[in-house]
Amino acid sequence: MKPVVTIIGRPNVGKSTFFNRITRSTDALVDAFPGVTRDRHYGNAEWNDTAFTLIDTGGFAGVEDEFTAASHQQVEQAVKDADAVILLLDGKNGPSPHDRELLELVQAFNIPVVIHAVNKVDNEAQEDRCYPFYELGVEMLLPISAAHGYGITDLLDQLTIKLPAAAPESETEAVKIAVIGRPNVGKSSLINRLLGEDRVLVSSQPGTTRDAIDTEFSVNNKHYILIDTAGIRRKSRVSKKIEKYSIIKALKSIERSDVVLILLDGHEGITDQDVKIAGYAFEQGRGCIFVLNKWDIVEKDSRTMQRMMEWLRSEAKYLSFAPVLTVSALTGKRVQKIFEMVDTIYEQYSRRITTATLNKIIEQATWRTEPSLFRGKRLKFYYATQVSARPPTFVCFVNFPEGVHFSYKRYLINQIRAETGLDQVPVRLYFRKRGASEPRRKKKRSSTKNRKTRKRA
Repeated sequence: MKPVVTIIGRPNVGKSTFFNRITRSTDALVDAFPGVTRDRHYGNAEWNDTAFTLIDTGGFAGVEDEFTAASHQQVEQAVKDADAVILLLDGKNGPSPHDRELLELVQAFNIPVVIHAVNKVDNEAQEDRCYPFYELGVEMLLPISAAHGYGITDLLDQLTIKLPAAAPESETEAVKIAVIGRPNVGKSSLINRLLGEDRVLVSSQPGTTRDAIDTEFSVNNKHYILIDTAGIRRKSRVSKKIEKYSIIKALKSIERSDVVLILLDGHEGITDQDVKIAGYAFEQGRGCIFVLNKWDIVEKDSRTMQRMMEWLRSEAKYLSFAPVLTVSALTGKRVQKIFEMVDTIYEQYSRRITTATLNKIIEQATWRTEPSLFRGKRLKFYYATQVSARPPTFVCFVNFPEGVHFSYKRYLINQIRAETGLDQVPVRLYFRKRGASEPRRKKKRSSTKNRKTRKRA
């Protein structure tokens, strides 16, 4: 809906640093060695009341392996989709043959707005670093420093006055879906299948995805944001700094999602690490779907699915409410059913229950099964209310909150699930002492003089 601006340049020219400065975030991974960014990374930016979408891309250089070849395709697609392109040049190391290749790429797609910026120019005294780049046949070069902010305002002024007007945005809130799992379980393949295009890099080599890649799209007039994440390995096997950052970003993606697709490798089977990853989503209180991928190559018999379900329910009891779906990202089998499940879970995840309905459920539940005595005293449940959604969270006021046994708490949660239809999302229930949050009113002590006066009267 907003104009799209793509950043391109050769490796280690400072694209991700520039992206983070313009979006005022730390979303793009930044490191001293080239090739950190591989996929297209989207972010929102605004300048002079003009909002636009900024795309960070991988470095464009000679094709050395499958990653650089696939990264080049991502760059070309990002340029093709752009309303404007910022070609970032390396003022510290001077012109490169790859700069000319990028210039020809932009010209081939007839991009209406192109900004040529020479990065790593930290001050006015270093602006002579721009001169060698005029050999590219560029009319105007803007000296900037993505790291220190020099020249950034001039660049944004030049950019925003040339951008097309934004189209009206939909008022419907997008459902955020994070795809998490171990390395090489097929997360990026599933994302591409859901989108119907090669949006993110796919490789048989684990660790292909490094960033958390957001993609906005619509299905049947419903809006979604898909978040592809890096594979989460055991801590003992993580040694590289870049992988540590990738895993941290993957875990943070869970925090900002509504529904989490926990991707499992149906061919290799479910592992302890899968259960641990699922635990991260549960701790954040997110709606969850277990997605068994690669089901097309699983050797199956009449009890294969049952055995996997039993193991999963046994090891991840806390997520017994989460539905399970078998798919094949390679063939596309049952992949579209994911949206049906996501819609169902998001509706429950956002649902609010009236106080009257909730109190009736608690009243009937405590009447059917009374709680145990606490220190010889009977527990009294006064009233309950929903304090928030996403996930549905309830507070029940009782005379002795510490006296409610965890098994009785589980019983009440199950009753709420059964009566409200919240059967596929996490439900949180807290107990509070009635009036505990209200400040106690101090009794005003009358003076001795007043007491004597009343006594004489």
